[in-house]
Amino acid sequence: MINLMEVCGTHTHQIAKYGIKSILPENVNLISGPGCPVCVTSQKDIDRAIWIASQKNVIFCTFGDMLKVPGYSTSLEKLKSEGKDIRVVLSAGDCIDIALRNRDKTVIFMAVGFETTSPTVAATILKAKKLKIKNFKIFVSHKLIIPAIEELLKDENLKVNGFILPGHVSTIIGKKPYQFITKKYKKAGVITGFEPEDVLEGIKMLIKQIEHNDFKIEIQYKRAVKEEGNSKAIEILYRVFEKCSSEWRGLGIIENSGLKLKDEFKEFEAENFFEIPEIETKENSGCICGEILKGIKKPSDCTLFKKVCTPFNPVGPCMVSSEGTCSAYYRFGL
Repeated sequence: MINLMEVCGTHTHQIAKYGIKSILPENVNLISGPGCPVCVTSQKDIDRAIWIASQKNVIFCTFGDMLKVPGYSTSLEKLKSEGKDIRVVLSAGDCIDIALRNRDKTVIFMAVGFETTSPTVAATILKAKKLKIKNFKIFVSHKLIIPAIEELLKDENLKVNGFILPGHVSTIIGKKPYQFITKKYKKAGVITGFEPEDVLEGIKMLIKQIEHNDFKIEIQYKRAVKEEGNSKAIEILYRVFEKCSSEWRGLGIIENSGLKLKDEFKEFEAENFFEIPEIETKENSGCICGEILKGIKKPSDCTLFKKVCTPFNPVGPCMVSSEGTCSAYYRFGL
């Protein structure tokens, strides 16, 4: 059996939407990994974000998928229905205009996502500093994909032969950071685009590597990904942020897998502005999102799936997010 893991939520949905699993040889098995930024955000961060959003004189901004993610006792969506000023934005940059129009309020942006979105947040911080905007803060929950992949490879219980690597992230970081997959762990890796033809070609390239025992990082998504990535985006990212340990849902705390603001930008950190108390938090009972994110279990293994947990009543983030594995399985009948 050849086991291939996609570590991008968009790949997961494209694979499900176009029925790609159904046309593969029986000896090729696709496994979904921790590629959804909403899904991997820890329960602790969700509950801390909800606490911040509930404070007075706060405008809390976030991406749409975060609204329905259940916290320990409520969600951002429920807070919004109760009258709290919680807004869906398309980018961190939208928050600059909101802050300028609402000088008497503190505007908080919940910064989630991988290397695809974090440089844009860094650029927004630089703009806010230049404009001397004092009422804009970010709640940082960014993740870095490379440490997560290595954490998965350390787990001997996960039998993966190769990785369908994320196209969007790779436009930023390029090819080089993935080299440890082949050199250290002797696994195949292909940076793949998102059209059905891209995914199928990426799988074909992975199978060829595995059959010939010739492991390397290849780029299928050449129309968007350069070997060196986007050096300007990386430079902006690490001008504002530095690496730190971060807690992932399902994977626990992974060293150097998150980002925090450098000292010169601490004025924009929400956690420095608020005195956040110790908040009681725990995973929702019966939800196996953590095991699904590790590739150990499938949504169909969950006793709540399609019964208690649906897109209309999500129990865990994997059913909430448009990139979540449970959402893909539900929507496309897997």
